[in-house]
Amino acid sequence: MKYTRSISFIALTLLAVSMSVTGCSSWFKGAKTENSYPVDPDDVRRARYGKLSGDGVQLLGGDDDAGSSKGATLGVNSFLWRATLDTLSFAPLASVDPRGGVIITDWYESPEAPGERFKMNVLILDTKLRADAVRASVFRQVKNGTGWKDAKVDPKVGRDIEDKILTRARQLKVASAR
Repeated sequence: MKYTRSISFIALTLLAVSMSVTGCSSWFKGAKTENSYPVDPDDVRRARYGKLSGDGVQLLGGDDDAGSSKGATLGVNSFLWRATLDTLSFAPLASVDPRGGVIITDWYESPEAPGERFKMNVLILDTKLRADAVRASVFRQVKNGTGWKDAKVDPKVGRDIEDKILTRARQLKVASAR
């Protein structure tokens, strides 16, 4: 009797496992269900290879057979985006959102000024290369005996960063026109 119960238990267990695997097999084959994502082949390609592009320049992947670029574009001006990344390249990046146009650096302590660190947030507000399309905020902390304390930042520092970004964006635009 014990032998029959253990065989029945094993048979039920194997049946349950095989039904579970069979139920999941359509997922492994890439079959779509009502709530599955991605929903079309272009979404599959974007999910697999990335989707960072802007102003008609495909950064990852290429054109499809139809000759049109299906990659997603930046939500902001690509020259301002690239110029911002170039300008802030000295600091480690904490967060980057190309669709929303937000770049946030991590705290950066310059070797020339130990005991003082900076963090920058840059917002790109437009898809056009305009002077009012960039906003830079700078935060500063100084080291005291036990840790870091917030310190005042001259508003001119943020404007200087904005000017450097705009200058670099113009250089990139001129270089792309050649």
